[in-house]
Amino acid sequence: MNYLIAILIILNLLSFVTFGIDKYLAIRKKRRISENRLLLLTIVGGSVGSLAGQKLFNHKTSKFKGVLWVVLVTHIFVFSAVLWRGY
Repeated sequence: MNYLIAILIILNLLSFVTFGIDKYLAIRKKRRISENRLLLLTIVGGSVGSLAGQKLFNHKTSKFKGVLWVVLVTHIFVFSAVLWRGY
């Protein structure tokens, strides 16, 4: 169980930093990180970090609209079930 928590922390930090880097690249008009990569990080477990990065950096707020929230709610249900079942 500790490994799962450590992996989730790392994924969320990575998602947060990736949103920040992509915003920095957007401001500098440089080559960007693809939306697919941003969403992949979100879906595999980085939903909290993605939402925090989106809000803090004011990034991808119109494109992703409610997608990040739907993924977060799904993660809450899935991880609650995993913790409740004791896996």
